Amino acid sequence: MHLTARVRSLAMPSLNPSRTGQPLTAESLAKMIDHTNLRPEATREQIIQLCRQAVQFRFAAVVINPSYVSLAASQVGNSGVKVATVVGFPLGATLTAVKRFEATEAIRLGAREIDMVLNVGALKSGDQAQVLSDIRSVAEATHGGGAILKVILETVLLTDDEKRTACQLCVQAKADFVKTSTGFLGGGATVADIALMRSVVGPDVGVKASGGIRTASDAIAMIEAGANRIGTSSGVAIVQGLAL
Repeated sequence: MHLTARVRSLAMPSLNPSRTGQPLTAESLAKMIDHTNLRPEATREQIIQLCRQAVQFRFAAVVINPSYVSLAASQVGNSGVKVATVVGFPLGATLTAVKRFEATEAIRLGAREIDMVLNVGALKSGDQAQVLSDIRSVAEATHGGGAILKVILETVLLTDDEKRTACQLCVQAKADFVKTSTGFLGGGATVADIALMRSVVGPDVGVKASGGIRTASDAIAMIEAGANRIGTSSGVAIVQGLAL
């Protein structure tokens, strides 16, 4: 299998029990969670704790700032938990060459998933060619390194038509996931946005709900709307809430 096809297949396991008729358990939900700490004041000790929790609960990934990629990779080891980091974060206005370099360096240091912010200003200016080129360049670098790419739309800043266009461009650029939010600009994931994004990207591209998801009921609502990955700093509480 071609590397890109293999990477994309790894990004899209059957992790949406609500759509397969299987009951959603604490264990199956945990496999959909990106356990996240992107706070600028996050300490080394907090990142180590995040990684330990991710390994204990068997979360899909830990999402941390780039400076902690090496540390996180050493902590999760061969547990099956992926290391994910952010690119062009949180504004998306970084030069494409810089985003590509960020992704390449992060993968070299141990990241296996890249969450990049698209160029929101270019999208709202109607410059679809720039947005497409930006995503495609990072996708090529990411897939070339054996990792997967999630593209953050920052839905709170977009109209529904702009969300549809962004999703279409992500599919065209061969991104593996579309993602709602950074969590840094207000708003966050909504059921309506997840449903819209899923309707555009279809069944073969992932949808990640991120921003403001703090309880098991929040997570379940997003999954039922079409999400197959949940980005949250409340992963432990969510899984424990479902297990009760």
